[in-house]
Amino acid sequence: MENQIKNVTYKTTNTYETLNELHSDTKRVWIVFHGIGFLSRFFLKYFNELPPNENYIIAPQAPSKYYLKNEYKHVGASWLTKENTALETANLYNYLDAVLENEKLPADCKIIFFGFSQGISIALRYLAYSKLTCSKLILYAGGIPTELKKSDFTHLKSDTEIISVFGNEDQYLTPAKAIKENNKLKILFGDNVQFISFDGGHEVKKEIINQLAE
Repeated sequence: MENQIKNVTYKTTNTYETLNELHSDTKRVWIVFHGIGFLSRFFLKYFNELPPNENYIIAPQAPSKYYLKNEYKHVGASWLTKENTALETANLYNYLDAVLENEKLPADCKIIFFGFSQGISIALRYLAYSKLTCSKLILYAGGIPTELKKSDFTHLKSDTEIISVFGNEDQYLTPAKAIKENNKLKILFGDNVQFISFDGGHEVKKEIINQLAE
């Protein structure tokens, strides 16, 4: 007899973290997607030098948590794997919908989507699914999902800034892969892509985030 795959639907709860307060002086709302191995509360430290009165940061939490290395001390998380990807992606969309519904973001704030490493795939997929608009889309050191098409992003305004950031010594981004990922971006967004490189590897640099907030 063969195994049978069955689905069941149930209610679940997940956390997310925020930094600063959302108020009338807030100019920018960042929705930031961490990379594999992070927790949202630790990812927020990269945004703690932004002016707090002007920037409100929302860090969703990847649902699949696990112990890093073999020490069973530090916990990280992953957004997706190749296992049941479509089902898990739908679950993520429901979760992110709930996060934004809970936050009730004001219409006059600039929205910035930020994805680091694996978080890029979630930021792009959710932006394509939700049809949200944003003032900036920052894709930091990661790959572009192959299934996405130019038509998935026609809802973005023409003045949306598309920014790709990568380190020139990133161990996951060989020169050949960098060219491939850059070509994917050009297919999706045409010439409306700004490329920023820095001296370093697969790492988040606060000074670049601070610069991109301007």
